[in-house]
Amino acid sequence: KGWYHSSNVLTCFYIARVCCDIRLDQSPSQVKIPGHSVKVSCIISGYSMTSHDIHWIRQKPGKGLEWIGRINTGSGTDVIYADSLKGQFTLTEDISTSTQFLEAKSLSSEDSAVYYCARQAH
Repeated sequence: KGWYHSSNVLTCFYIARVCCDIRLDQSPSQVKIPGHSVKVSCIISGYSMTSHDIHWIRQKPGKGLEWIGRINTGSGTDVIYADSLKGQFTLTEDISTSTQFLEAKSLSSEDSAVYYCARQAH
């Protein structure tokens, strides 16, 4: 069985959590089998979601961080993906709920990782 894992992460090196109450809360961990799809959410609070781009990053077991892509928040269409991962992931957003989404279809065991959303600093 393949598996998929998502973890909560706070941005701004945790300093923002103390000083500004900025939060990026991700959906709970999920386990999926190869061939299935998954959609992870990242709920943003403590600032206006449309003021900072959101990046998605993953870390496979025993490996370094791998950048998946970024979405220019508020546009919904200005999305850039890592060349090596184009077509594997879709980044979307729901401005009304301040939520960003990462969707992966046709999962394989190679997609087993911890997935993070992160706010771009300006």
